[in-house]
Amino acid sequence: MFAAVATDACAQTPPPPQDDSVVLNEQLQLGDVIAGQTLNVVNAQSQVTTSTVSQGNYASGAVQNGSITVQSNQDMRGSSVARTDLNLTGDTAGVVNATTQASGNYLGVSGFQADVTLDATQSNTGALVSATTELGPDTARLLGGANVAASAVSNTTAVYGEGAFIDGTIDQSSSATVRSFSRIQSQYIPATANVTSEALANVVSVNSGQTSGQNLTLTQRSTGDFLEAEASANAGNSWDLAARARASANQASLYNQGGSVVVASDQQNSSFVRSSALTTAFDYGSATAASRAAGNDLSVGNNDIYLELDNTQLNTGGVDSTATFSGTNGYDAYVGADAVGNNVTGYGCSTCQGYMEVRNTQTNQGDVSATANTTVAGSGRAVITGANATGNSATFYVSRPGN
Repeated sequence: MFAAVATDACAQTPPPPQDDSVVLNEQLQLGDVIAGQTLNVVNAQSQVTTSTVSQGNYASGAVQNGSITVQSNQDMRGSSVARTDLNLTGDTAGVVNATTQASGNYLGVSGFQADVTLDATQSNTGALVSATTELGPDTARLLGGANVAASAVSNTTAVYGEGAFIDGTIDQSSSATVRSFSRIQSQYIPATANVTSEALANVVSVNSGQTSGQNLTLTQRSTGDFLEAEASANAGNSWDLAARARASANQASLYNQGGSVVVASDQQNSSFVRSSALTTAFDYGSATAASRAAGNDLSVGNNDIYLELDNTQLNTGGVDSTATFSGTNGYDAYVGADAVGNNVTGYGCSTCQGYMEVRNTQTNQGDVSATANTTVAGSGRAVITGANATGNSATFYVSRPGN
């Protein structure tokens, strides 16, 4: 009887409409999160596709019209570990796609014709964030090529808006060790094969367009022992083989179109950051080894008139990037290693009389090294290499690079 009465009353008295959506999110992960797969495949006639994901705390949401206020606190205290092992014997006819992702905290917010107000805090004090993808054995014949990837990220905040004003603060801190490793060991790859690896402590990505604007305060802290990304691509005979590795303690990328952008950013890193890319092949068509390591990395762009940026970066950890290629007979080899302690880029509209105000402070106290190693034991057509190590790098422009 009471249930029936309550149902009737609820139907007759609907809640008042709300123009402003409110999300209050509190997440705490105390234990370890572990995901793993092992595939044993012989003479696959089509594609081989696999995905392995370990995630500590995850929250996402979107609103259309009106507005949304998000207050989020995510606390990760355990380890996040993901691993994929592929044993592909004989001939694999189709493309191999293998992705492994390990993450501590993730927050995603989107607004469509709706303003977004954000107060986000992410903390990872767990021991380890680790992602591993390995493909073998060394007799594997990957006739359709391969895409092998490993990604380990401690904290991620991603915001997207269309016709939206994005306002708020994002605070990220990570003391975890972050590792990613991806590798191919094979005999023959008569197609394109890419091996990628990324290890990131704190990531912020904000993208807004269709007459939008941003007013954000960012704080990122990385204090773990080290971050390491390693990619290894190996084949006896390959047509187009590449290993690409990227490691960064703090990374923030912001882009807007159609309104003003005001950003205050504070990035500090004390972790050792290492990135390594290795490519080996006896016979090769095109071979690439590319590695990039950064302590603090910030990019802010506005495809409109006004950009205001107040940036502070402090790096006290070592940064090391190594790219290596070793082959015997082939055509083109590309080897590049880049390392930077602090990096910031700010750019405004190149066709609408853009105006920029920038206050930039960068301090690097860590050793920065970039090394490119190239060996061609037999004959080759072209060898293109580069190694760049920079303590502090700042680039600001209101025209397209090169103009």
